[in-house]
Parts: sequence; C-alpha cells; structure tokens
Amino acid sequence: MAAVAPLKSHLRRAHLRPAAHSGPIGLAATLSFRNSQVKKWGSVCTTYGERVPAAIRVCGAVRCTAEGMERGLFVGRKEGGFVAAERFKVVALVAAVMCLCNADRVVMSVAIVPLAAKYGWSTAFLGIVQSSFLWGYMFSSVLGGALVDRYGGKKVIAWGAALWSLATLVTPWAANHSTNSLLAVRAFFGLAEGVALPAMNHLLSRWFPNHERATAVGLSMGGFQLGNVVGLVLAPLLMQSIGISGPFMLFTALGLLWLVTWSFRVTNDPQECGTISKSELWLIQAGKGDSSVIKGSPPSLRHLLSKLPTWAIIFANFTNNWGYFVLLSWMPVYFKTVFDVNLKQAAWFSAVPWGTMALSGYIAGAASDYLIKSGYSTTSARKIMQSIGFIGPGIALLCLNHVRTPTIAAVFLTAALSLSSFSQAGFLLNMQDIAPQCAGFLHGISNSAGTLAAIISTIGTGYFVQWLGSFQAFLTLTACLYFATAIFWNLYATGERVF
Repeated sequence: MAAVAPLKSHLRRAHLRPAAHSGPIGLAATLSFRNSQVKKWGSVCTTYGERVPAAIRVCGAVRCTAEGMERGLFVGRKEGGFVAAERFKVVALVAAVMCLCNADRVVMSVAIVPLAAKYGWSTAFLGIVQSSFLWGYMFSSVLGGALVDRYGGKKVIAWGAALWSLATLVTPWAANHSTNSLLAVRAFFGLAEGVALPAMNHLLSRWFPNHERATAVGLSMGGFQLGNVVGLVLAPLLMQSIGISGPFMLFTALGLLWLVTWSFRVTNDPQECGTISKSELWLIQAGKGDSSVIKGSPPSLRHLLSKLPTWAIIFANFTNNWGYFVLLSWMPVYFKTVFDVNLKQAAWFSAVPWGTMALSGYIAGAASDYLIKSGYSTTSARKIMQSIGFIGPGIALLCLNHVRTPTIAAVFLTAALSLSSFSQAGFLLNMQDIAPQCAGFLHGISNSAGTLAAIISTIGTGYFVQWLGSFQAFLTLTACLYFATAIFWNLYATGERVF
C-alpha cells in the first residue's frame, strides 16, 4: 500500500511527485497532482482489504500510477503498451447503446415520408405518428428513474434495449397492418427507451470522478447524436435496396449484439468489477466529492418540487426537448417542403448538423471539466454551459427564418444543434449535483416534462405548418422559449447539493 503520511507532508507543493513506497503487498504506487489545490483530505476507506485515501478534492489534472501502470483520463500504459481503462470501456458501451437508441428512433423520421405517400397521411397526422413514441416515453421516464435508483443502471438499460429492439423489429409489420397498430408499437418503443438517459447518468456518476464526469457524459451523448447521423444516412440507402423493413432489421440485430457484450462486460459500480486495477479504483473514489455520498432516506416528491433549483432543471429539460424534437422529427420534412429536395438529399442535409453536435457535446464536456479544474465553482460551470446551450440555438433559429438556400439553412441548423449540446454539461449533469441519492427519480420527473414538451412541439409543428403554411412562426416561438428559460436558469440553478 502506498504510504499516506509522506504524501500528506508534501501536499502544499505545486508539483507533487513523491517517491514510490512499497507496501505489505508489494504495491508500488505514485500519486501525482499537477497545478492542483488540495481542498480536503477526508476519511480513509477500505477497498480489497486495504486502506486508501477516499475523499481527496483537487482542482487540476490527476494522474495515478500503481502496479507499474500510469492512469490518464481514459487510457492506461503498462510495459510500453497501452491498455484501456475500465471506465473507458464502460463509456464506450454506453455511447454505443445511446447511438442505437437514437438511430432506432430517427429511422421513423425517414420512413414516414414514403409511408405518408403510400397511405395518404396529412401533415397534421404526420405529427401524431412522429410523437407516438413519446406517449410511452413520458410514462417510463419516472418509473425508469426510480428503477435505476433501486436496481442500478446496468439491468435497467439492458431490459430497455431488449424491449426497444423488439419494438423496432415489428414496426414495419405494424405500419402495414393498421395505423392503430403502428401507434401502439411506437408507444411501446418509447416506453422502453425512456429508461436510457437515467441509466446513463447513474452509471457514469459511479464510474467517473467528478472532474471527468462532464467529459464522459459528452462522449455518451456524442454517441446519442451520432445515432441521428447513422439513422438518417443508412435508412434511405437500406430502404432503396431492401425496402422499408431494411433499417429496422439492421438496428434490431445491432441491439441484440450490444446486449450480449453489455451483459458480460459491465457492472453497476467499479467496486463490483473484477478486472479493474486498484489504481483506477482509487482514482475514481478519490475524485468523488461529498455530494456523491448517499446518506439517509431520499426526499419526497413534495420536497423535491418545493425547491427552485429543481424547477430550473425541469424547465431546462422542457425547453431542451421542445427544440430538440422539433428539429429531430421535422428536418427531413422541412428540407423537402421548403427547398423541395429529394428524400436522400433531405436526409444528408439533416444528418450533417447531428454529426457536428456529437463533436460539440464532447467539447462542451471537456470545457466544463476544465472550468471546474481551473477553480470555477460547479454552479458557475453549469450556468455558463447552459447559457450557451440555450441562447446560441435561439439566435440560430431566428436567423433560420431568413435563409433562402438549403445549404445556408443547414449551416444555421448546425449552429443551433451544436450549441444546444452544451446543455449536456448544464442541466443534464445538474441532477447529480443537487440530488445524488435520487438523481434517477429527478431525471425521470424532468424528463417527463421534457417529453410532454416534445409531444406538444412535434404535433404543434404539424398544425402550425398546415395552418400558416410556414415553419417560421414555430421557429420564432421556440427561440423565445430558449431565451426565457436561460434567464430562469441563471436566476435559480445551483451546482451545490440541495437534497
């Protein structure tokens, strides 16, 4: 075991590099803190029968060397070669399932164009079909969050992936059978997908130290946005070569393949993982603040809703989903209606913004972590990220009303979606900040509000376009909602623990 006393005596130094010390089990370990300020040296916990420091809070890069291995953010190095850290494997699999989650969802945005032509659906009815999966999604969010808090993210997201893959497989059959069957299957699909985000947040909060969590969420949500690209690009190609059922069959097979890998590779908590090194486990535990400690019984729903920071998260989720689903569900139709481009071109114009959103989400996470390491408070970091995530898209949508070519429209849509991804380092992380012991439940509550917003905006867009003959009015309304929520967020949001 690494000696603690020699390390503590040098904590005042700006660059700390104590010599390795041999312990009773022959472990050589070195903890290195560069440009860091140690705020607290807390209790000592027991892991695998050894006493290790468990409550170190630092602002700066943390690198840990143990058993001959150096640990950086995600990748470790041993004996001249590289080996992936266990938490990297977890975030990679989470990003993969989030990609499938969104790809399965967005395929319908492409398939609905030939289906509408085949069955003569009106523009207003398109909005109802597009929103049908949200009916189930809204109800499963709260239940999924509660299940995640009780059983952990691994089992909950595994069952969710199995059920939504099944729903994806039978969607073409349901569409051919009747519109009622299609609506029912899509609602069941949403019911299964509602557990994905709460499970993601739960797993990442346990597998990553606080100063890496925004980056991990950025990577996972990057996978989510890449699902849009995969779905929008592959769906038209597969439909042309195989038929409407082609993309639904492909993504079902990929979902089942992921499920097998997930079952054998991931645990709910790093302490349950049999292959994680002691150095990585110590790094994760040392990076947990007091807000990560779960003590006492969880707060009641009434108590949760009595605090303004809770409402800041709920309103942020509402607004984020409003804008997100307008763009997700209607962009192929927007490009076809406004600029008269064909289905394949519309899919490409719609896919490009989602690809850049995946990259900007990672940038937002890395920037948020950098702010916290640099000495900014969690509250300041969350407010800065969320302000960018709402004010930026609002301005871009207002500009979109005045474009005349599909290329310029794609530029502004890219700007809107790229900037909106900064919300991932805002309200999406804030649930763990203010209520770590019931973050899944809080996520479910806010996500239900967000789903309600998605239903209203998805259906409302169809009626607005049919009524006014233009997308402009609804885009302006969405921009105003972004601005109003940004003001509320900056007034009442906090990064400190509330519950």
